Amino acid sequence: MRTNFKYNLQQSALLVGLLFLFACHRTAPMKLDAPEAATVQTETTVKKHAGQFPFYKDIIIKPGLNYEVVSWGKGVDSVGAYLLLMSDSVKNNYRSQSVERKGVITDVWNMDLDNDGNPELYIELLSKKNVKDLNVYEYSNNNFNKLSFPPLSSKMKKIYAGNDKYTMKNGELFRSFPIVNSTDSTLQKGAMKTLVYHLRGNIFSVDEVKDTK
Repeated sequence: MRTNFKYNLQQSALLVGLLFLFACHRTAPMKLDAPEAATVQTETTVKKHAGQFPFYKDIIIKPGLNYEVVSWGKGVDSVGAYLLLMSDSVKNNYRSQSVERKGVITDVWNMDLDNDGNPELYIELLSKKNVKDLNVYEYSNNNFNKLSFPPLSSKMKKIYAGNDKYTMKNGELFRSFPIVNSTDSTLQKGAMKTLVYHLRGNIFSVDEVKDTK
C-alpha cells in the first residue's frame, strides 16, 4: 500500500510539473530582436519636417570666430526668414539677427570688399524663377548692419532678363548676365554684360566691364 501511495505521489508531482511548464510556455511574451524593436520605435516616434531649414552654412572667419546663416520657414519656399549668427568663442561673445526674406537662399559667402577689417556677409537669393538678389551685412559694433546693394540702372534693366551670376575674383565682386533686346547690331548672340562692384565707407558703387561672349 505504501508502494502504491508513493507511486501515485510521483505521478501527481510529474503532472503538476508538466502543467507548470505548459502554462509558462503559453504565457511567455514574444520578444523582438533589438534591431526590430528599434525600427518600430523609430517609425512611431520620429517625424521629419522636410524643408523646415532648407539652407544652412557655417563660415569660419578665423579660429574661434564663425558666421552662420540659417534659412527657415514652412509652406511656400520663397517666403520665410533667415537667421544671422555670430559666434566668437575667444571673447565669449554671441549675437544673432532675424531677417524676413522673399526668395530662396542659394548661396552665402564672405568678403572684405572695402578692406576695413570687418568682413561682409553676402546672402544670394533667388527672388524669381531666374532673378537673383543680394542682401549684404557687415558685422561691426556688436551688430549686423545691412548695406544697401545697388539695383540695376534703367539702362541695364532694358537688356536684362535674369539668369545672372555673381562671382568673386582677386578680391572683387562681379555680376554677369546675358544681354537681351539689345539695339546694338555689333553684339553677337550670347553676349554677356558684366558689372563690377566696389565698396567704400559702406557704400557700393558699380562700373561696367567690357562685354564678353
